[in-house]
Amino acid sequence: MLRIGLTGGLASGKSTVARILAELGAVVFDADTIVEELYSPGGAGARAAKELFGDAALDKLGGADRGRIAGIVFADAEKRRQLETRIHPLVRKEIARRFQRAEREGAAVGVAEASQILEAGSESDYDRVLLIVAPEPERLRRWQADGGSPEDARRRIAAQISPEAARGRASDVIVNDGSPGVLRQKTEEVFRRWIAGRPRGA
Repeated sequence: MLRIGLTGGLASGKSTVARILAELGAVVFDADTIVEELYSPGGAGARAAKELFGDAALDKLGGADRGRIAGIVFADAEKRRQLETRIHPLVRKEIARRFQRAEREGAAVGVAEASQILEAGSESDYDRVLLIVAPEPERLRRWQADGGSPEDARRRIAAQISPEAARGRASDVIVNDGSPGVLRQKTEEVFRRWIAGRPRGA
């Protein structure tokens, strides 16, 4: 099975690409969903958040409050690094488990949608890394359309690897600067290349 890491910055369109890849037949799972599970009451992520930031990082049920945590870590690079050191290994382990399950079930392509692949230095976990990039003004517009503030968006963008640096470490790049139809076409072209490049009989 071809293992794909799908990544991109804030509001770049990677979730839309993930949905298209699933429609094309890939088995797709989202690292953000894995983090939600880790942050649930009693989860390893919630315990890590409490140990690092105290009870202020938890919600009323004892799970991690992602909004509060984002406010803490995007304002302090060292605290963000501490949290990532605890969370990233847990996410990578779960992604590997899900890839194994997908391969056992006969999938040809497995895709992990994860925003921190390059920041975590986990490219080696994948056969290919697909990077989605988009113009920053458009990313800000999308973020605000979903109710986010431009200040929060800029903090998050500043905490992520730059698109220029990311391009040099990705196997495939899709520039999401057109219509939804154009994005679908570009995604289908990449998917066809992946399938064509698989060993015969695989």
